[in-house]
Amino acid sequence: MSLSALIIDDEQLARDELKYLLDSVGGVEVLAQGTNGIEAVDLIEEHHPDLVFLDVQMPGLDGFAVIQKLKDRNEAKALQRPGTDEEHLPQIVFATAYDQYAVRAFDVNAVDYLLKPFDRTRVEQAVERARGRVSEGTTPVAEAQIDALLRLLNRPQGNARSPQPAKLIVQSQTRLLLVDQAEICYAAIDDGIIRVVTQTFEGHSKCRTLEELLEQLDPTVFWRAHRGFVVNINHIREVVPWFKSSYQLRMNDKQQTEIPVSRSQTKRLRELFNL
Repeated sequence: MSLSALIIDDEQLARDELKYLLDSVGGVEVLAQGTNGIEAVDLIEEHHPDLVFLDVQMPGLDGFAVIQKLKDRNEAKALQRPGTDEEHLPQIVFATAYDQYAVRAFDVNAVDYLLKPFDRTRVEQAVERARGRVSEGTTPVAEAQIDALLRLLNRPQGNARSPQPAKLIVQSQTRLLLVDQAEICYAAIDDGIIRVVTQTFEGHSKCRTLEELLEQLDPTVFWRAHRGFVVNINHIREVVPWFKSSYQLRMNDKQQTEIPVSRSQTKRLRELFNL
């Protein structure tokens, strides 16, 4: 079963990457692409796609505002034409680079999301989930889930996520150390093992994934600069221009480790340091 889709993202590289991955997965026809929330609303009403890949952070209308705008227009049309069926919203797959609150909310409410940088397996899973809903005629259920998502995201952020512990357990050889989060320079995953590096020592986390580790870290300080790295922005020593307008981060650990910034995270880097 082929799905029609839109890609809405204000970053050209992100759109190109997602289009490439969708082409490799197959079974998805990308009808059009948009660069902001206003275009998103117009393109959805024009094409009536099965599926929309929608960026969370965009100028003008963000991804959540796009959904609210579509619902408002849908309700207004129903009032103007009593007795007619409401137009169903398409399946929505949100894309987000760093918003941990949103990621948690999507997971709870079963509205799918993709975390940047995109992963082919996750793209394929999102497509299969959407295909299953469309084939089973469960689009109205998706609207109810979107309502729940919007209600959850309108709450104060403190209700969306429990406070992070001040310290993190790090295993160094046979010792289990309690480490202040402020001391952590960065964490990296390699062959399923997460290394945690401070200025004075290196150990391992018991977490299985970087997503799980991020749940324990302060989101205002720790940033997933690359698929394989989480950095403490207070321990970035230098931002190094790199190949084809990309960057690397030189950290202030003993080795002055250089960490790549993924293409999809370049925008966030510029926001953090006004580049």
